[in-house]
Amino acid sequence: MAKSKYIRQYDFMLLILILGIALFGVVMIYSAGYYTASLKNNPFLYVRTQLACVVGGFIIMVIISRLDYQILIQRFGNLRVRLVHVLYVTALILQASVLVIGQDINGAKRWLKIGPISFQPSEVSKIAVIVFIAYAVYKNRRALDEFQGFIRIAVYVSPLILLILKENMSSAIIVAGIMFGMCFVASKKKLYFAVILGVLVLGGAAVIIFGAGFRLSRIEMWRDVENHAGAFQIRQGLYAIASGGLFGKGLGESMQKLGFIPEAYNDMIFSVVCEELGVVGAAIVIFAFLALLWRIVVIACHAPDIFGTMLCVGVMIQLAIQVIINIAVVTNTIPSTGIPLPFISYGGTSVMIIMVEMGMVLSVSRQIKQK
Repeated sequence: MAKSKYIRQYDFMLLILILGIALFGVVMIYSAGYYTASLKNNPFLYVRTQLACVVGGFIIMVIISRLDYQILIQRFGNLRVRLVHVLYVTALILQASVLVIGQDINGAKRWLKIGPISFQPSEVSKIAVIVFIAYAVYKNRRALDEFQGFIRIAVYVSPLILLILKENMSSAIIVAGIMFGMCFVASKKKLYFAVILGVLVLGGAAVIIFGAGFRLSRIEMWRDVENHAGAFQIRQGLYAIASGGLFGKGLGESMQKLGFIPEAYNDMIFSVVCEELGVVGAAIVIFAFLALLWRIVVIACHAPDIFGTMLCVGVMIQLAIQVIINIAVVTNTIPSTGIPLPFISYGGTSVMIIMVEMGMVLSVSRQIKQK
């Protein structure tokens, strides 16, 4: 009787989805940012930068996908240090550096400039937390069946979250969501997570109500978007969505991007998608993200070990949080917060880091043996 042969290969469906969404993002950035870029005498200013980052990110993604993801938890020679530890400490150092030497843009220090390279360390922190928690679950998954196990992980991750929270509440929410979601998936006992979630909701409400004035003002803008002076951007985005109708005005035909929506190529780009491509176009975009998340879930379920499974779970949770919050903000379902739409919003750091995460997921998929 002939022996069954097994092969290892890319998850080509995931690869096609990544390229499709990323290239669609380049097209939409060109459309949404053309007017603003033209005012700076360079109509291709934003699309050229985004395309370069997509190409660079794709190359890095392919390289990472060819590596064995287990390298992240292997020791360096006789040392006890692992790459996961180096990555997490690096994220802490970079995040602390932002508070000291970070670039102040629009009243917040979120960017770090090293030579000609400018990036947001909070994006690096997302990868660091995903890899760190995946390793912690790999070492002792059963610990998360008890509340003390979650507390132990939270103690390690909290310093990074607090450093991010100092200047970037939206990214801190994402990192905290990644931690909570990964621990929830890894644990067989779910009840204590309901208590934790309740405490977090109450704590978040207290921070908003008794914290800085601008957070309270965002609640006021959300409740009175039609009249509040600070809700101008969201209001214009809603006008764009409403005017798009079922099939939209056509690619490149948006009116709200002509100076009405500030930085329409950035966090508010989904409103331009709705205006130009309509409800049908927006639904296709959402469906593409759902298909992307579904492929990651399939890879997670068939990963050869729990470390690979948790890497995929962490990436899936991050993408899901960012997509849900971005679309909810644009449609005024929740109060405004600055979270980009993955692959589609303008941002070189964001798209390259997501490509790195996709490389890790593809690396896991390559270790799955198939007949």
